[in-house]
Amino acid sequence: MVFICLSAFYSCTIDKTNFKQETSIDEEKNSFEEVVSINIDDYKVYIEALGGQFYKGYNKVKVKIEDKSSGEKLRFSEVNFLPILTNSDTILESCPHLYEMEYHSEDQSYHGYVIYTEVSHTEFDWRINIGFTINGNIYSGKEHIVVKEQPNKNLNMVSFTGHDDKEYLLALISPTRPKVAENNLIAGLFIKKLNSIDGDKTIDEADSSYSIVNHHKILLDPRMPEPSMGNHSSPNNEDLEQAIDGFYHGIVNYTMTGNWTLNFMVFNEKGDLLKGTEVSEDFTPGIEGEKSELYIDILF
Repeated sequence: MVFICLSAFYSCTIDKTNFKQETSIDEEKNSFEEVVSINIDDYKVYIEALGGQFYKGYNKVKVKIEDKSSGEKLRFSEVNFLPILTNSDTILESCPHLYEMEYHSEDQSYHGYVIYTEVSHTEFDWRINIGFTINGNIYSGKEHIVVKEQPNKNLNMVSFTGHDDKEYLLALISPTRPKVAENNLIAGLFIKKLNSIDGDKTIDEADSSYSIVNHHKILLDPRMPEPSMGNHSSPNNEDLEQAIDGFYHGIVNYTMTGNWTLNFMVFNEKGDLLKGTEVSEDFTPGIEGEKSELYIDILF
């Protein structure tokens, strides 16, 4: 009887899910392509992202720097990456990102990430500031880019105000294409430090509006919220704890494809609850599933 019910639920969910669209999104973004290039004196800087496009939420970034005359890829003592958001009132702020990029010899490029908090709009304009140092000389340049709406719901994010009255951002990083299995779940947790930054500062003086939150714990309770699924959950999930990369790692077990809600409770290093509520474990067929006050919806 349980098998029959679950089969019916599974069919209902499939009918509402555009799997072909979700799959094609991931296939289009599986290689790095140029987003924009910047000429800085004798050097040309190439900024790359998956699919050649930046999206709201988490983005991997590569930067390659070439000598204009020889076309040779160069290695510098330091390469800095700073995204800046401006609006119609010329207020400037940044978003979570890796400021000091990491050099990878296998592709002679600098790797990093950026989590854009807004899509480009007539009232919002993003630009990237790039700085690098060679032989003690500092070079910098900037270029405007376009940030589009995130088509992959597995990279959704949520902003929230904690019980400490501070502003936080929780962003999904992985998996971008989940499987019906136990998936390694990675998320970034950031705190907003500043309301704005001074756009006239040089790149080596600029400060970020966000910083990584350390030594917290994120409790996870995944559910299928549609009424047809009856508040269905799954076994063998693991809460998220911070790893050496600064991000929070856990396990989420998806037992079938469809719409899922990741319910969270965030605790600080003292064990105090910052945000989130427990979700009922009751089986509720025909009723939309309860959600935590802190959650992210995904779809695969």
